[in-house]
Amino acid sequence: MLAQANKKERYMKLTNSQEEYLKTIYLLQKNNEKIRVTDIANKLKITKPSVNKAINLLKELELINYETYGDISLTEKAKEIAKNIIKRQDIIEMFLVHILELDHKKAVEEAKKMKHAISEETTKKLEKYITEILNLEDLDCGYDVSNEKCRKCIRITVRNKNKEGKEGGK
Repeated sequence: MLAQANKKERYMKLTNSQEEYLKTIYLLQKNNEKIRVTDIANKLKITKPSVNKAINLLKELELINYETYGDISLTEKAKEIAKNIIKRQDIIEMFLVHILELDHKKAVEEAKKMKHAISEETTKKLEKYITEILNLEDLDCGYDVSNEKCRKCIRITVRNKNKEGKEGGK
C-alpha cells in the first residue's frame, strides 16, 4: 500500500525531463500508432541509451507500457499528464504572444521553459485572465481551453482580432 502511495506521489513530482518525454510520446502517438525508442531519440535529439533509461523509469512509475525492443505507449494517466503539460505551455504562450505581445518565436521558447515552473493554480488563473482580456467567452463556437483543437483555433481568432484592431486604429 505504501509503495503505491509513493508511486502516486511521484506522479506529481515528475522532473522536467520526464514531462518532456511524456509530452513527446503523446505527440508522436497522435501521429503514429507505433512508437519506438528511436522515434523518441530522433525527436528529442538525444541518444537511444538516454531514452532507454528514461523509458524504464517511466515504466516503473506506471506511466508507459513498454517491453524491451517493443512499442511504447502511454497509460491513460500519462495521457492526462501530457495533455496538461501541453495545455500549460499553450496558455503561457497565448499570454506571452497575445497579452504581452512578445515575438511568437521568443514566446514559444519562453513558454517551453516556464511550463515546468508554474503551478496548476497559476495556470488556471492565467487561463481565466486570458479568457477575460481576449473576450473568449464571446466566441460562438463553445470555446473550451481543455480542447487542443480550440487552443489552436484561438490563436488564429486572436491574430485576426489583433489585425482588425490595428487596421481600425489607422
